[in-house]
Amino acid sequence: MRPHVDQRQAQVLALVGARGSVRVADLAQELGVSPVTLRRDIEAMAARGEIRRMHGVISRVEGGRAGGAAGARESASAASDSASASASASVGTGSSAEDRAGAAGLVIGMVVPTTEYYYADVVRGAREVVEARGARLTVGLTRYLPGEDRTQADRLLSTGADGLLLTPNWDAGSPGPGEGAWTAELPVPTVLVERWAPPGHPAAALDRVASDHAYGAATAVQHLVERGHRRIALAGRATPTTPRLRAGYEAAVAALGLEPAPPWPTAGPGPLSDADLFARTLEYLCEAVTAGGVSAALIHSDTDAIMLIPRLQARGVRVPEDLAVITYDDEVAGLADVPLSAVAPAKREVGARAAGLLLDRLTAAGGGRGEGPRQHVELLPRLTIRS
Repeated sequence: MRPHVDQRQAQVLALVGARGSVRVADLAQELGVSPVTLRRDIEAMAARGEIRRMHGVISRVEGGRAGGAAGARESASAASDSASASASASVGTGSSAEDRAGAAGLVIGMVVPTTEYYYADVVRGAREVVEARGARLTVGLTRYLPGEDRTQADRLLSTGADGLLLTPNWDAGSPGPGEGAWTAELPVPTVLVERWAPPGHPAAALDRVASDHAYGAATAVQHLVERGHRRIALAGRATPTTPRLRAGYEAAVAALGLEPAPPWPTAGPGPLSDADLFARTLEYLCEAVTAGGVSAALIHSDTDAIMLIPRLQARGVRVPEDLAVITYDDEVAGLADVPLSAVAPAKREVGARAAGLLLDRLTAAGGGRGEGPRQHVELLPRLTIRS
């Protein structure tokens, strides 16, 4: 440890000892350091049993820290007892009295692009688990703006978040070269939500909970094949979900020996507006049906499908007679004038599992237990057939 770090931590210990407890935000301002830097010190000091931390506040350890060999034996015994007590803990929505007591007062920060459409259920699932265990959820929104995910994460940390549920603005759902390494350097336990990091990337070592969109796409293809379709298209505007959908779609087409659909049109020289992207999807599907032999399509998302269908019919492509449609997301597919079959990711359960995993990490750390292996959890979407 560098000398100035030693000195800063000694100052923290002295101030906490004199005052009993102090807010982390106030302490950072008083010491003239960033909240992120101070949190690293607090994590280290709490791990050594020098202070206690909870809900944006740190306090002294009553009775002082045990010293010498006796203290080491006491700490080891406490860690062993805690580990035994937590052996049956599981990630999910359930919460025992011990879980609730351990998580009481914790603040969970959640960074998501929006609380509408897809992420409304993700946030709802997280909030239910967090509140059931006596903790509190605070949310930061990015609106998919570049760099805003890091800004929101730092803001939540500065206001007392003990852990983070993080959905970074990665266009492909996973970070590009040189992107997103900061997520692995955060000073609190962090769980990625509906995002993936490839092996070798620093964020690959983080816990994560996500939908297996590739499986969902393959399930849709398989169902359409069972209905007699042999040339199936995948259509929709690019989102962070698209690469996983395309991977599952292409794998299913190859595994089932299907005839390939016409290739997706290449992008033009510049970025396209939403209206241009929508028009390109419409043109692709019309051409795929009339000239490419396509008889079915998986369309991402529901809202695009509902808007596309009357325009396809106006162009002479009947749905479902000429083109059978399955949508992806299942947010509003059942509300179409003719309800649409759809693949539904387990959005609410993704949020619940991620929150449960993060709370387990935080309560384990607070109890002096080992972290255990990191987890990559993928939940399978479900296909809902509607007449």
